[in-house]
Amino acid sequence: MNTATFNIAAVERDTGLSKDVLRMWERRYGFPVPSRDNNGERCYPAEQVDRLRQIKRLMDLGHRPGKLIATPAEELGALTSRRSKQLTTDVSAGDGELGELLTLIKQHDAAAYQQAMQQRLARQGLQRFVQDTVAPLTQQVGEKWEDGSFEVFEEHLYTELTKRLLRQAIATLPGGPRGPRVLLTSVPEEQHVLGLLMVEALFALEGAECIPLGTQMPLLEIGRAAEAHQADIVALSFSLAFPPRQIPGLLQQLRQVLPENAALWAGGCGVTRIGKTGDAELITTLDDALRALASWRRQHA
Repeated sequence: MNTATFNIAAVERDTGLSKDVLRMWERRYGFPVPSRDNNGERCYPAEQVDRLRQIKRLMDLGHRPGKLIATPAEELGALTSRRSKQLTTDVSAGDGELGELLTLIKQHDAAAYQQAMQQRLARQGLQRFVQDTVAPLTQQVGEKWEDGSFEVFEEHLYTELTKRLLRQAIATLPGGPRGPRVLLTSVPEEQHVLGLLMVEALFALEGAECIPLGTQMPLLEIGRAAEAHQADIVALSFSLAFPPRQIPGLLQQLRQVLPENAALWAGGCGVTRIGKTGDAELITTLDDALRALASWRRQHA
């Protein structure tokens, strides 16, 4: 049995459930049931964190939290298992090679995965590789992580291997950017980087000047970087794992600290779950990103 415990901040980061929600469920539903440390702070056992993570995944698929909390563990497992089988069918019905790549990650065969991806990159070229391989594969890995059929370490393995490959490919692209100057980053607590790398690859192919700042940048630092680099566009990425309720407020805060002439774009699967906002242009697909780039160039010709 795993006897490790986690504080409420760690549980919030791991599950995507806010501290307020965790406390409310504790009062209303009697779950979770944390212990207290010597300072009186809540401590959550690993098995409760696993259950909370499972509940959050099913909530994102439309299930009601009250009903899920009352559902026995075996039935929760059956719900996620059915979702996992559906996702596997979806992959197989599309590009069979994507299913094979997922299998290599699941088998923890890093060398074979890298070789297969390098061959696919050589065959497709960088643009098609990003749009037809990395993008759908990343979506499938994210969905499999959400429904519990991919472990966290397997998602990390996929991310690190794919990240390395994309960075190597981007480094080989010729210089001579013709604008715009695009600053690429993510907000605090958003650590997923593949969306940013995919956009960087496509924009670099189009001759844009990309300034990658990595992930989890404080908002004030993003504003300072945009001013220092005289960025035309600040592009953020939000993954499925990022709490959607936080996105509009973050975009509003960031808009206030950015230079007035810097456009703010927000993309990724995470923004598909929020409504339109006047603070940023929402970009939900890579094709949309390329169209937005072309539109910016027309407006600034």
